[in-house]
Amino acid sequence: PELQPRAFRPYISPSASAPSFPTSSSYSGNRSPSPSSSSPYYAGAGGGSGGGDRQTGSSMKNPRLSSSTFAHNNVRIAVALVPSAAFLLDLGGAPVISALVVGLMVAYVLDSLSFKFGSFFAVWFSLIAAQITFFFSSSLLYSLSHVSLGIFAMLTCALANFLIGVWVSLQFKWMQMEYPTIVLTLERLLFACVPLVASAIFTWATISAVGMTNAAYYFMVFNCIFYWLYSIPRVSSFRLKQEVNYHGSQSTEDLYILGQLESCVHTLNLLFFPLVFHIASHYLVIFSSSSSVCDLLLLFFIPFLFQLYASTRGALWWVTKSENQLRSIQFVNGAIALAVVVVSLEVRVVFHSFGRYIQVPPPLNYALVTVTMLGTAAAAGAYAVGLVSDASSSLVFTALAMVASAAGAIVVGLPILFLPVPLAAGYHLSRFFTKKSLFSYFIFTVLASFMVAWFVIHNYWDLNIWIAGMSLKSFSKLIVASVILAMAIPGVAVLPPKFRFLTEAGLISHALLLCYVENSLFNYSNFYYYGIDEDVMYPSYMVVFTSLAGLAIVRRLSLDLRIGSKAVWVLICLYSAKLSLLFVASKAVLWVSALLLLAVSPPLLLYKDKSKAVSKMKPWQGYAHAAVIAFSIWYCRDTIFEALQWWNGRPPSDGFVLGACIFLAGLACIPIVTLHFPNAM
Repeated sequence: PELQPRAFRPYISPSASAPSFPTSSSYSGNRSPSPSSSSPYYAGAGGGSGGGDRQTGSSMKNPRLSSSTFAHNNVRIAVALVPSAAFLLDLGGAPVISALVVGLMVAYVLDSLSFKFGSFFAVWFSLIAAQITFFFSSSLLYSLSHVSLGIFAMLTCALANFLIGVWVSLQFKWMQMEYPTIVLTLERLLFACVPLVASAIFTWATISAVGMTNAAYYFMVFNCIFYWLYSIPRVSSFRLKQEVNYHGSQSTEDLYILGQLESCVHTLNLLFFPLVFHIASHYLVIFSSSSSVCDLLLLFFIPFLFQLYASTRGALWWVTKSENQLRSIQFVNGAIALAVVVVSLEVRVVFHSFGRYIQVPPPLNYALVTVTMLGTAAAAGAYAVGLVSDASSSLVFTALAMVASAAGAIVVGLPILFLPVPLAAGYHLSRFFTKKSLFSYFIFTVLASFMVAWFVIHNYWDLNIWIAGMSLKSFSKLIVASVILAMAIPGVAVLPPKFRFLTEAGLISHALLLCYVENSLFNYSNFYYYGIDEDVMYPSYMVVFTSLAGLAIVRRLSLDLRIGSKAVWVLICLYSAKLSLLFVASKAVLWVSALLLLAVSPPLLLYKDKSKAVSKMKPWQGYAHAAVIAFSIWYCRDTIFEALQWWNGRPPSDGFVLGACIFLAGLACIPIVTLHFPNAM
């Protein structure tokens, strides 16, 4: 048999087969008796690990929890397990938190004393103790309607706890170096099980917060998110760099974290579990109406459509290796799924919730709405998968855009005199996508703004309604301004870099406007209409959705270098501050939270320079940031008081508020010291 080159042979640590003896502190040889943590044999495929200037003897003597070699996939695991752990702690309450804190303190002490195995087992014993405490202190077995549901919930919590333990185990550097095969297996176990468990726990938490009405749709959304995070083929963080490079830039299937079996299970979970969950919870009414039947179709075909889109990123690598066969699967099944989803959305959403705005009598209304939605969906889908690539496909794309725009305008009652406006808007929008013409997008923005303004004036302008503490006319002006900004930003974003400030100004203005509108809707819930005064609560999920969508857009534009770091900093603070509306019922909590985030986050967001190992922050800047943090916390003390009252259930004392402010100021200054002045520690 052919011998492998030396660079591709697995390294066997001496400590794996024989005990390691401590070396003298005066040893200064250039060669280390065992591989260092920065050795290329143990570097992750996504990037090198830190600590390259340390010898392994010192790192083994003082083992610490480290995620350097797991950094490639560590964030993906944290996205699912950290919120799950927080939810489990909330369910367990004080007994579980106490057991966990005591166990982790013991693990920390053992780790400080360099007892690596003792620290490892202490972490696991603390998790086991917390799980036993959770079993005896939790009321899940009695609070749920069926004992079987309680048992299933307890098993789900136990499995989540086990996965958290596996994840923590991967942070031990000595385990990564001495047991590379076990580490690869544990990583595969995490990627195989985390999406199944996390989607269930996230759905459970969402149902606890907003109710059971649309539970299957929540489950479907979380399934899609975690499928995208874990089921798209990825190379392990612990694969050797030489091994990845040996196979070339195109990684082979053997280097993927998940195999065919796990990928198949994830696909079945994505396609069928939300549907089965809906049938199990609504089995008495699943065929009671057309909307109920459409729910069944949507819960299957939306994940199916998402699966086909994910296949463009390699999600169906385990089905076929033929590009032509995969292309035909995507095209045929995508067309069928898209048609079913569009028709179901017509029945379930458009005619059910927006029927009052349809100005065309039946049966013409069904035909025009179908043409509008199918044409828009077909054009968007064709462009997303890259089918619009030549002159003929561009012509079809333009025709679809124009027909869909005109049909939609007729449906909402736009006068025939203005019919050239939607036709021209559809034409110029398609020209922007096919020719990248900024002038066409500018014309589209003007024409679309005209149609939005006409729709608002035609339907809402003369109504004597007060909403969100203002008249409907004033509120409509804010909505129109927000829509116009949202339509203008994509065109401005593709301008040359010297006009980047326009994109930043537009995004910040839109974020401020969105914060003002949602804060008004959430805190001024009175709805006044001709003497009728009612409370209409703005849905919490809309706050979450707009915040996450805004953060995703900011991240995308930042990666594309469309906006600068200062704009990213402001936008992240604004969109994150909106989430405070869900916890504290105060009219000023959003702006106070934004101010606190703007004061605390600069050390994390504004001083990033990957090309330099040292910090860009100077000592006087550190003192200035600390002073700003202290002043901001003092200025926002009333909101801190309200937050403590919400958390504690009763008004806190003045001393407790003062201590909390001092504690928060110190906590907020930690990034300044740890990230920019580590030598001062």
